[in-house]
Amino acid sequence: MTPAAEFLAAEIARAGPISFHRFMEVALYHAEYGYYRGPRISAVPGEPRPGPLVSDPFGRYGDFFTAEQLQPVFGILIAARIRQLRAEMGEPPDFTVVEPGAGRREMAPYFAEWPYIPVEIDSGALPERFCGMVFSNEFFDALPVDAALFTGGAFRERLVGCSEGSFRWITGPPVSTEAGDYLRRYFPPPEEGCHYEINLPALEWIARIARSLADGFIFTIDYGFTRREAARFPAGTLLSYRRHTAREDVLEEPGTRDITAHVNFTALEECAAAYGLSLVRFETLARTLLAAGEPDQFAAALGCGEDSAHRRLQLKTLLFGMGETFRVQLLRKIKA
Repeated sequence: MTPAAEFLAAEIARAGPISFHRFMEVALYHAEYGYYRGPRISAVPGEPRPGPLVSDPFGRYGDFFTAEQLQPVFGILIAARIRQLRAEMGEPPDFTVVEPGAGRREMAPYFAEWPYIPVEIDSGALPERFCGMVFSNEFFDALPVDAALFTGGAFRERLVGCSEGSFRWITGPPVSTEAGDYLRRYFPPPEEGCHYEINLPALEWIARIARSLADGFIFTIDYGFTRREAARFPAGTLLSYRRHTAREDVLEEPGTRDITAHVNFTALEECAAAYGLSLVRFETLARTLLAAGEPDQFAAALGCGEDSAHRRLQLKTLLFGMGETFRVQLLRKIKA
């Protein structure tokens, strides 16, 4: 068993089955054993690796790519789009960029023209009151979620148990009132046997951000669905990633794999609306990048030096690969 698995198995042995939220929280964020916290062997078989232990889950030697690894093109275009949005606000002099889940701070050089505040999931704080932009890239999909199953006319929590060294799903009691309200509000009418994820932490983050943001935008890049589109996922959306391969068994080898759940964009939008934000745009990442690059025909992003061909490859991947998979939700709050 992995160290995270041993930790979880001991917890289950002491107190019984645990929520999937707790399982995901330990698997990803435990201070010593979590996927994003501890060093892991991470190399492609048959290829040289940069060192015996690699804690970085991203890139060639990791388990997946994000758009932020496609630099400098991604950073240049996102910064250009943020400049456009700042202009729409009337060029406020105190414009600040806040990035939840900033990770390795890959966007910091591209946001250098503004005050930049990175905020991690379990550390750092949002400014008390600020004007500007909250930018997040694949942040909400990595927040720990609860899991539920609709069976016998009721939403029941999916718990995690452990037997003979293996983790397994257990159908638990009815979900909490708060979880039930989330499922009924942000999903279509339930059907027997369907699986769901409940991302209450995402709503907590939206509420925190909205309370701090006096004037500006929440700019979210992630993969996910709207309430109407949720019917396309009767088995839920939980996935784990290892060696650039998506796997449906999210309980296997905790601590060595990423775990994600698709973002419910309707939940983010409606929660934000309660705090005075309104939807400006909901589109593919490709459309956002096109809006950013079209004014100069992508000249700044592509450059003219030795790496021009490499940058063109990055742009192609962003527009025709990730660009059609990832979506952008832009929410606006106007100062009262």
